[in-house]
Amino acid sequence: MNRKIRLVWDFYGETAEGTAQHHVVHLKEFMEREKLDYFNEGIDSNVELHCLAYMTVSEKDVKILRDALRPNRAFVEKDD
Repeated sequence: MNRKIRLVWDFYGETAEGTAQHHVVHLKEFMEREKLDYFNEGIDSNVELHCLAYMTVSEKDVKILRDALRPNRAFVEKDD
């Protein structure tokens, strides 16, 4: 079974949202360059001065992404 894993990068401060948006652009570029698939990506901001960028990937690719891009956190996504 190949689970979906959501990788998360946290950004803080007044420019957190812009930085997170820019980070997502680079995440997509990396995935394209490395010929890796992903399910979704985006940003989320639910607390002032904190924003996160995320990308959901196959579990088989997590080690590559962890070593190269160093996410702050990771979660197993539940199947809908």
